[in-house]
Amino acid sequence: MKKLVITMLSMMLMCFVLVGCGAENAGSVSTDGSTSMEKVIGGLGEAFQNNTGIVFTYNPTGSGSGIKAVEEGRCDIGLSSRELKEEEKALGLKSTVLAYDGIAIIVNNENTVTDLSLETIAQIYVGEIINWSEIGGKDAEIVLVGREAGSGTRDGFESIIDSVDACNYRQELTSTGDVITAVSQNPGAIGYVSVASVKDSVKILTIDGVAATEENIKDGTYLLQRPFILVTKEDEALSEEAQKFFDYITSGDANDIISAAGVVPAN
Repeated sequence: MKKLVITMLSMMLMCFVLVGCGAENAGSVSTDGSTSMEKVIGGLGEAFQNNTGIVFTYNPTGSGSGIKAVEEGRCDIGLSSRELKEEEKALGLKSTVLAYDGIAIIVNNENTVTDLSLETIAQIYVGEIINWSEIGGKDAEIVLVGREAGSGTRDGFESIIDSVDACNYRQELTSTGDVITAVSQNPGAIGYVSVASVKDSVKILTIDGVAATEENIKDGTYLLQRPFILVTKEDEALSEEAQKFFDYITSGDANDIISAAGVVPAN
């Protein structure tokens, strides 16, 4: 009996070692950056991990932080919801477009306004229009909600409406989810987030009469849109595991997952 127990324990230990070694040998790939890309990169990472056994991780720190993480070698692939700036490219970083995402203008579900022009949105965010009654809504102060400095969503939004560093935010929040929550809780609030991240707790406005659909983002008729970028080092090869992940998500094989996340595949 004692011999049988020892044999069984030995077999269990061997299995544990083999499983551990197998997991270690499978390797890992780490991503860091844009919170707007959480849905699409999460779906891609889950599918990749299930198919390969390679461990996938995602750290939602914001575009600027993700770019910095690649530069400092703290992750394999950075995630940015804006294009790289010239000074970032000068550091040896390069970008690959994964998908295109619409920036949704969101308001509280109680708000009666349904459509705004791009020009009106700019006037709201620089403080030229301060009350909803000025644009067909109720008599209530417009509360401007946006993202923090360094956010790819903020950079993309302010660039499109030509108001970089000129917006009069009441709240500058550090994640897409925080913006949605803030707008859902304040009847006078307006904010901007990734189309792919919008929930029923808020209402998306049409822009110049155009809805933020995949078709309208793809053909360019929806004007508030930006790229989802993969950031890597120009002259430094990815690890074998990270290269496999990169090749998979930039191939046509991943397009269904990208589309299911509410964004438009680049390939």
